[in-house]
Amino acid sequence: MHAKDILIDAYTRIQEEVHTAVEGLTLDDLHHRPGPDANSVAWLIWHLTRVQDDHVAGGFGLDQVWLTQDWEKRFGLGLAPHDIGYGHTSAQVAEVRVDSADLLTGYYDAVQAQTLEALRGLAAEDLERVVDTNWDPPVTLGVRLVSVLSDCWEHVGQAAYLRGLLQSA
Repeated sequence: MHAKDILIDAYTRIQEEVHTAVEGLTLDDLHHRPGPDANSVAWLIWHLTRVQDDHVAGGFGLDQVWLTQDWEKRFGLGLAPHDIGYGHTSAQVAEVRVDSADLLTGYYDAVQAQTLEALRGLAAEDLERVVDTNWDPPVTLGVRLVSVLSDCWEHVGQAAYLRGLLQSA
């Protein structure tokens, strides 16, 4: 198995978990925050998708799906175009509201399609290419792709946990 096949498998599993985390939830469920500073399922899925969109697009020199496919307008959140949720305050988290679970999964699926297309064309030597010199050591594409996976797994796990809390109440 090649590295790109492992990455494709890992990203595909995230997609499955994103759908499982949100499908069938009501709007109240999607926006429920179990504490005053906690994240909602909607924010968690929106954020992990924004991170994947931003970081994978950047790593491969692509445009973000958020901007090129009008997802920013469809969500209508009024955030800066390149806002991915990093460092959001509790008030900003509360403002990330959606009209349906389908909006979240639709955006994720569009990002996933671009991610998988980029990964299918990946060569082993591409993983060593530096994509971010703002860190010491500089970040390679391989490290960035694993970092995105880690972030996505963390947040989709949080969304799944929150879903379980909601369904057990």
